[in-house]
Amino acid sequence: MLKDVFMALSKNQLLTSAAKKYGLKLGAQTVVAGTNVEETIKSIRELNAQGISATVDNLGEFVFERSEALKAKDSILEVIEAIHANGVDAHISLKPTQIGLDIDYDFCYENLLEIVAAASKYDMHINLDMEDYGHLQPSFDLMDALLKDYNNVGTVIQAYFDRAEDDIEKYKHLRLRIVKGAYKEPVEVAFQTKEEIDANFIKLIEYHLLNGKFTSIATHDHHIINHVKKFVAENEIPNDKFEFQMLYGFRKDMQIDLAKQGYNFCTYVPFGDDWYGYFMRRLAERPQNLNLVVKQVFNKRTNTAIGVFAGALALSRLTSKKKK
Repeated sequence: MLKDVFMALSKNQLLTSAAKKYGLKLGAQTVVAGTNVEETIKSIRELNAQGISATVDNLGEFVFERSEALKAKDSILEVIEAIHANGVDAHISLKPTQIGLDIDYDFCYENLLEIVAAASKYDMHINLDMEDYGHLQPSFDLMDALLKDYNNVGTVIQAYFDRAEDDIEKYKHLRLRIVKGAYKEPVEVAFQTKEEIDANFIKLIEYHLLNGKFTSIATHDHHIINHVKKFVAENEIPNDKFEFQMLYGFRKDMQIDLAKQGYNFCTYVPFGDDWYGYFMRRLAERPQNLNLVVKQVFNKRTNTAIGVFAGALALSRLTSKKKK
């Protein structure tokens, strides 16, 4: 039920507008590294000082206007130049729908090609974030086209999809981020239970660790992290073959501890004011994430996070419906 609630909230335009207007006052800085490039570079420096690298996401997706897609492309190009100019340890994550996939495939490809070419000059990695099932194959098609001329591109494999095992086999020669998956997908294409998703998640991680180029293991689940630590030790997999990833603002102490233990660690660093939908999907993916952020928000004595407000609003509406 909570997953459905948070997915519905992620699409609520009223709350999205409120988040953009009052985000920082409501505690958005706990889950977003900055609203502009300068603030984001500062946040990355702080992570680097703790032995943590970053993958930077200029927030926004499902864009339907060419002007917005071009603006997003220019913003990403600005971040690439800023990362290089400031010498910080970071690379780029982006969503194809943000730069025009829902407008025109060729238009999106041209935008993406410009970004990948700019990053290639600095030997910088570009990660294509995967979205919902309807955009899955077109996104893979974009990557396939880019790989004909560039080798600084990778993508995400979502463990809840039935096809994930075939996809990870096909792309084992690439740097891949493996995740559980955050969108609500039908039973025809995706596993539905936590047990099924977790089992496939571990299966994919182990396969790519043994057979793949480089594995980014994106999870806040300490049970899975401990499983991976044991697996790599037993199979003598060197640390330079993988990294752990978590979201900015989530389980900070564990992020630092893993880096101190000698593991490669990368924090997913979102920036910009279009953060509300992103945050709600993170809660839909794992509702326990709400607790991780709430504790940090109140420890900093900020006002209540908008995520808390949204969750409370949704639950109150559900309760009122039941009473009726």
